[in-house]
Amino acid sequence: MISRMRPPRTLVVLSGVTALVAVTPLVYLLVRVVDAGPERIWAILIRPRTLETVSTSVGLVAVVIAGCLIVGIPTAFLVARSTVPLARTWWVLAALPLAIPSYVAAYAWIALIPGMRGFWAAALILILVSSPYVVIPMAVAFRQSDPAVEEVARALGKSPLSAFLRVTMPQTWPAAAAGSLLVGLYTLSDFGAVSIFRVDAFTRVIYASYRASFDRVSAAVLALLLVLLAAALVLGERRIRGRAQRWRVASGTVRPAVPVNVRGWRRTLGVTWLSFWGFLALGIPLISLISQLLRSTNVPLRWDQLIQATINSAGVSALGAAIAVLLALPVGLLAARYRTPVTRGLESVSYTGHALPGVVVGLSLVFLTLAVLPAIYQTLVTLALAYAVLFLPKSIGATRTAIGLVPPVLEQTARTLGRGPLRAWLDTTFRMSWTGIAAGGLLVLLTAMKELPATLMLRPTGFDTLATQLWSRTEVSAYGAAAPYALALIALAAVPAWLLSSAATNRPMPEESPTITTVPA
Repeated sequence: MISRMRPPRTLVVLSGVTALVAVTPLVYLLVRVVDAGPERIWAILIRPRTLETVSTSVGLVAVVIAGCLIVGIPTAFLVARSTVPLARTWWVLAALPLAIPSYVAAYAWIALIPGMRGFWAAALILILVSSPYVVIPMAVAFRQSDPAVEEVARALGKSPLSAFLRVTMPQTWPAAAAGSLLVGLYTLSDFGAVSIFRVDAFTRVIYASYRASFDRVSAAVLALLLVLLAAALVLGERRIRGRAQRWRVASGTVRPAVPVNVRGWRRTLGVTWLSFWGFLALGIPLISLISQLLRSTNVPLRWDQLIQATINSAGVSALGAAIAVLLALPVGLLAARYRTPVTRGLESVSYTGHALPGVVVGLSLVFLTLAVLPAIYQTLVTLALAYAVLFLPKSIGATRTAIGLVPPVLEQTARTLGRGPLRAWLDTTFRMSWTGIAAGGLLVLLTAMKELPATLMLRPTGFDTLATQLWSRTEVSAYGAAAPYALALIALAAVPAWLLSSAATNRPMPEESPTITTVPA
């Protein structure tokens, strides 16, 4: 239940701090661009290379989103609504590509096929590593869709396929739109794959401008243009989600949909499809990495460097996740319990990181720390803060959802029994929602481990993570020496990815559902 009463002032202040932290990199970037003057900005925008960069980036986003939908919808249906063997195992395998960064997958493929280059090679890799962003929400939507609506359509004479396309699919489009948004933002922010395959997308051009000539103005203008494209994706998804409709024909216990019984050639086709994409997304990278590792036996492995890089990756990512959870708690609580204009504004501003690629946040914090806080330039605090800003929306969303599922009457009852506000919240709401809050932290941890451009820009001198060690070896085509770091990064990131996928498969269905008639999702 959402209250329309005025929220506590302390909660508003803490949420304001979170919103200020989230928006500071973007504000500073905007100040840098405005200081350049309109003539310089216009000259940068109309350059042929800028126009080519825009067209390349937009085209790459469109191709990757389309590819993920083509792959994700049948995959999600097979693991969620069919009797395909080992459906639970396929679900986990479909989520595991989240543990493989794009630059690791690109390195594995190019080590196996040295001739891979260009736009379509980058598009293939990005489809393989980002397809779980569509598969997971679509699978959940298929499981939670109302089977009674489809049964009514069948009773009215529709064929199974027609009923599925005209009734079930519209219920899942909000999930498809949300997954497509994540895919589009991931593609816009990707740095590793486009750099390895020499594709002049925004992230590669911005990083090259920053590193080669330290052209602050050009890099800042391109970074702001990249933010505008990401914001356009967010607004587009919001409009699609706002128009989408979901229905449930009656109240009462939610009845799960009856799985489609696939037999004979259909079962063979389904298993072949899942095996094929699992082999492309997981099998080929692992085969390539192991092959490179075996070939590099003549190159001694520095175990001390590998262990130190693993510890560094886990440590700084955990610090960033902890900061993100602490910043997300007041905003998530405010959004879940109160609905006022102030609440909506603070929540929207806190989601700024949703549209900020890593190269943009890295560039902004480089400028900001050099100009305002040189004492923390290239320190672990700055790097962890960058992770928190980048992935704060993931933690806010999980926190808001988890707290929103806890009835506020429990906290009110605890207050009437003599407990103070904080003690009442800890004993009731937090105790029942901490697993969802922790899931948001795990998601931040997973994505922070894979973040590359912000890490390259902000890491302290001499501080190496698995990502930076892998990148430094890949840049000089030392594929065999890079293999141990790639395998270690996949193994490290697979732990939170497995925990998240297991939590999704074990998530119970809600027992009660109110009657809904044509309500926006």
